[in-house]
Amino acid sequence: MSEHGGGQPPDGGSDHLSDEEIERALAGFEAEFKGETGDGDAARTAPSSPGGADGAADDDQSAAGGFDEELEGLLGNKAKAALIVTRLASAELLAAFCQISDISAACLEASEGAVAVLRNLDGDGPEAAVKDLTTVVSGLSAMLVVNRADKLEAKLWIDGRSGDSFPPPVLFASAAGFVEDLLIGAADVDLLKEQGVKAYDSGDMDRDQAMGVIAGHTRFRRGGNPKGGSIA
Repeated sequence: MSEHGGGQPPDGGSDHLSDEEIERALAGFEAEFKGETGDGDAARTAPSSPGGADGAADDDQSAAGGFDEELEGLLGNKAKAALIVTRLASAELLAAFCQISDISAACLEASEGAVAVLRNLDGDGPEAAVKDLTTVVSGLSAMLVVNRADKLEAKLWIDGRSGDSFPPPVLFASAAGFVEDLLIGAADVDLLKEQGVKAYDSGDMDRDQAMGVIAGHTRFRRGGNPKGGSIA
């Protein structure tokens, strides 16, 4: 399994899907999407910082850290946001898949398909994550959408391989309304949870718990290996 981080954003390499595979997977992906883009809410107001000298020092450290994060984002060395958009009905199932794939993510439920909000945004971390997910869960197609240096890019992945870039506006028109909001920074996971969106964290379950969740949603081949299992 690949490590999720480091390096520069990949250009896809030689591991691309064929045109026929892209068209087939993309047709299924689009066909199973339902609904239209919803209206997003504005970002929450930042809480007031503590007063006093200690508070001022904390503010200075926070500002310095925020500047470094923003600089990395502007340079494209670190994605500002990265989401894995799926057709799975259950965010809990997606979180379980992320857990056994060693991916740290908050998974949000939506009628259009569950979405994983990735935490490792360094280098090619988002690409490594979706590659691992679609390799471990054979047959699962997923759309990786990344905001790097304020440039959005969406690619379809299946069986650990990527297709060509997919126009983000087309995805936004059929995915959950909060997908675009998360990518542009108009919402975050905590705000969506406050608004009633169900969320499951891959880190809140261990492997045994994850396999229990998967067992409740899938029918395994003999031996209980999730590779090749059909998604219910």
